[in-house]
Amino acid sequence: MASILERSIRATVTKGIEAVAEFNRGRMAEAEHPFLSGIHKPMAEELTLDGLRVDGTIPAALDGSYMRIGPNPFAPNPAGYHWFAGDGMVHAVRLKDGKASYRNRWIRSHEVARAGGPAAAPGARRGMRDNVNTNVVGIAGRPMALVEAGSYPVGLDHELSAQEYSDFAGTLDGAFSAHPHYDPATQENHAIVYRAEDPNELRHVVVDRAGKVVREVAIPVEHGPSVHDCALTENYVVIFDLPVTFSMKALIGGFKFPYRWNREHKARVGLLPRDGGADDVIWCEVDPCYVFHVANSFEGATGKVVIDLCAYETMFDGGMKGPNGRNLGLERWTIDPAARTVGRRTLDASPQEFPRPDERFFARPYRYAWALALPETDQPGFLADTRLFAHDLQTGARQIHDFGTNRFPGEFVFVPRSDDAPEGDGWLMGLVVDMNREASELVILDAHHFARAPVATVHIPHRVPPGFHGNWIPV
Repeated sequence: MASILERSIRATVTKGIEAVAEFNRGRMAEAEHPFLSGIHKPMAEELTLDGLRVDGTIPAALDGSYMRIGPNPFAPNPAGYHWFAGDGMVHAVRLKDGKASYRNRWIRSHEVARAGGPAAAPGARRGMRDNVNTNVVGIAGRPMALVEAGSYPVGLDHELSAQEYSDFAGTLDGAFSAHPHYDPATQENHAIVYRAEDPNELRHVVVDRAGKVVREVAIPVEHGPSVHDCALTENYVVIFDLPVTFSMKALIGGFKFPYRWNREHKARVGLLPRDGGADDVIWCEVDPCYVFHVANSFEGATGKVVIDLCAYETMFDGGMKGPNGRNLGLERWTIDPAARTVGRRTLDASPQEFPRPDERFFARPYRYAWALALPETDQPGFLADTRLFAHDLQTGARQIHDFGTNRFPGEFVFVPRSDDAPEGDGWLMGLVVDMNREASELVILDAHHFARAPVATVHIPHRVPPGFHGNWIPV
């Protein structure tokens, strides 16, 4: 009975806070928003385009879809808007027999339906807010759209014609993550999960190869930290408890993304044994910083944990519209579980984001990583560089692929040439926005000839707004 009463009180309080937030949001005067204009201007319609023009040759082995998701508000309103809060839209480029087609669809949330969009998709919900806009991954053989700190995932098909909200057949109790990490050795997906309603708790969630949650363990924290990504090694799940935390002041003030830099929150990294509980976490203090994304992580011969990641000096420290703060480049963190220390070393000081490895080597020692270059100085729309980086972590060499003036790549994902190909033998693919033509391309590069001209370029005759994450999902 106490839990029912607690939920009832919490729901009533939440409605009151949301009413105040909506009132204050209405008082915000915004003429233009950097994440609703220019390269970020939302698409206004759903399209299906077959027989796209292809330059070069799409590798015959590629039979599947490159899917990417990002924010695309159905009814754009700059008041209180944050890039991370926009309605989700999935873009899919289907490749088969050397041919390509494209389609885009809004995630069929109740929020989009209330704004006048398509009818809401069926399936389980865990509250009024069901926006999903951050990642698309394959889980148990099915494409799934993901978000953190809120909605259940949304199951998709390759044609984007069927959507269904999923709590993994009733096995997921709380929220999920935008960044579960698949362990090729165990065929499990591991995630560290948070939600604003429970600011004093994170959860370690494990989804098995059949798509069922087999572990959901609570971990006490303070202040409601925003945990975008996690890391994984043979024996540990790595938790980033860093100084971006929930801000009631921002929420009541009308801002749709209520997380801010918190100087009072101690920065630390936790090593949770895969089968351990909250009391087993090895917490290690680290200098204040923030991390969105991990390239890879593994355990060295001495038992220390190595994590390669992109770090920021601060994040959301004053800016209210999108990510900000000085990017510190690609770093290697070495955690000593015995001494409870974190050593930080810069691998490449150039600002960069969205680091990706050959995922077959995730949680194991590896050699190659690829990342998106960021501008040297803050830009209103965040993404304003034309280059990708390829890192050889064995030799320290870096290669650059530059797409040219006013041509802006997003995150690129590695696709192996075959299941048993050596590490790094395959292709990199991702979307490039060509602002010279207000058009887009799916570009396929040979990973071992990174700086050369693309193997294939699929032409999409409109601008696909920059999104967050995409993946190759084979049929």
